[in-house]
Amino acid sequence: MVLAPLALAALLAAAVLYEKSSAPGKLAADCPAASQATSARLALLAKGEIAALAVDPKPIAAPAISFDTPEGGKTTLADFKGRALLVNLWATWCVPCRAEMPALDRLQAKAGGADFQVVAINVDTARLERARAFLDGIGVKNLKRYADPSADSFETLRLAGKALGLPTSLLIDKDGCEIGVVAGPANWDAPDAVAAVTALAGG
Repeated sequence: MVLAPLALAALLAAAVLYEKSSAPGKLAADCPAASQATSARLALLAKGEIAALAVDPKPIAAPAISFDTPEGGKTTLADFKGRALLVNLWATWCVPCRAEMPALDRLQAKAGGADFQVVAINVDTARLERARAFLDGIGVKNLKRYADPSADSFETLRLAGKALGLPTSLLIDKDGCEIGVVAGPANWDAPDAVAAVTALAGG
């Protein structure tokens, strides 16, 4: 007879916890319906030069990664909310990165602005001065020079199963939701890629 009230109390407590976890306020981190609509549009555009784009039909919040700005400060992906992003992780020792970077620079020149930005993050952990020479040597003029010398951003994506190597690119919408990922290089200023970026930015 003593166990019954205890069991009932446990059930009631579980019910309260369930209700709290199911309350609308607890879903604030989830992505809105608009993000799922964007995902559906991009799934149709993942072809040609960006056929390797893996689109998530149920977008999730972008990873919480931080990195250095060219001015010497710190920033996070959350600081870019309101603008669609192509986040690219690269390193100077990465041969495919050298081939891809000029296309990213041209994409930023074509599509960059208030609605979209290429965020290229150098993840070299040694001889950090190489990044400037690398970018200057291939004529990069339009990309802001972000860096993560800890390489924690890559590790975060690796642990999430998003990054197997470099380069790795994420497409993130204006609501800060991860729409898709490309493992490896892509021709980012090709018409297929520009069309996808335009859709990502809401165009």
